[in-house]
Amino acid sequence: MQIIAIGGGGFSNGSEPGLDSYLLEQSRSTTPRIGFIGTAGGDSERDLVKFYARFAKLDCRPSHLSLFARTPDLEAWVLGQDVIYVGGGNTRSLLSVWRGWELAPLLHRASEAGTVLSGVSAGAICWFDSGITDSVSDTLGTLACLGFVSGSCCPHYSGEALRRPTFERMVGKGEIVPGFAIDDGAALHVVDGVSKRVVSGRAGADVYWVERRAGVATSIPLGEIERVDVHEGTGE
Repeated sequence: MQIIAIGGGGFSNGSEPGLDSYLLEQSRSTTPRIGFIGTAGGDSERDLVKFYARFAKLDCRPSHLSLFARTPDLEAWVLGQDVIYVGGGNTRSLLSVWRGWELAPLLHRASEAGTVLSGVSAGAICWFDSGITDSVSDTLGTLACLGFVSGSCCPHYSGEALRRPTFERMVGKGEIVPGFAIDDGAALHVVDGVSKRVVSGRAGADVYWVERRAGVATSIPLGEIERVDVHEGTGE
């Protein structure tokens, strides 16, 4: 099972093209089928335009899944993708809609068959045991997620001022299990539950392990795993 969690950026911000190219390079196909799921953003037309504008220029076959309009055969669509990219937005709404459609088991089956699961922001934290989310306006809170990856996750670690102090406080107080914090412009690549790579799409973007020590949380850059810079959009 491969999961690539992006803290922020990529095609959704018109930035870090190397992160999007990296996703395709991890697939099993030379011309991968990449499917976008924009549930967290309410299947926003703006997100779809940005997705196709980026990936139509790359060597891949892009498509998208709608859960708010005419919905295709889910099993056929999900299992037919080489890469699945989940967009940002409201994580709580994403998980609620997915439960109604029984989508998570299909995503798990696809990953076991070789599909790369990925996403940004809400589409990053959804794969973990739990995450830090702003699904409720003006509030950062905890949310139980899918549990495909052990631990918690916090995106936008460098991009939003309240993310780091809030995540460290919650981990320190035991309100959420220790986990990963991902800067905007960075991604964590997990293979079979083990952290494999930190992928940096911009200078200085990093991923941290946030753990509790004597009731206080500490953010530690992941230093023992491979690090890949994709600043120029060339992958490895």
